[in-house]
Amino acid sequence: MEIILLENILNLGNIGDKVTVKNGYGRNFLLKQGKALRFSEENEKYVIKQKDELNRKNTEIKNKFKDISKLINNKTFTFNRESKENGELYGSIKPKEITNLVKEKVNVEISPSQIILKENLNKIGLYKADINFHSEVKANITIKIDKIQSK
Repeated sequence: MEIILLENILNLGNIGDKVTVKNGYGRNFLLKQGKALRFSEENEKYVIKQKDELNRKNTEIKNKFKDISKLINNKTFTFNRESKENGELYGSIKPKEITNLVKEKVNVEISPSQIILKENLNKIGLYKADINFHSEVKANITIKIDKIQSK
């Protein structure tokens, strides 16, 4: 499927770029979210006319995410969980739990799909995670998993 991007998308392209993507990704994500238009001559002309406006909106969104990124970048978020003797948790910590903790501690809304985990969070210890706010704005956080102290 050929599409024209209406915003900068990481690992895909910038505003106004004509790219080819798989049908499902284009239809179910890019078109549905308003991030792209199907490629046609009239859509290409529309995007060229609207490019300045799209770039301005993109800059506004990027600046908003930069402010949010500053609030949480390089912060540590701690989970207290029960674990086995060898330090393994009874279940792993999922991105949804991380977003809930970030909202509770810093009052910042992020979606689970923005969190990029480098490994499964299923043992006691420290883990690094990236938060991808925008194609040009990222934040790094540390997730600390502590054992609940027995009474």
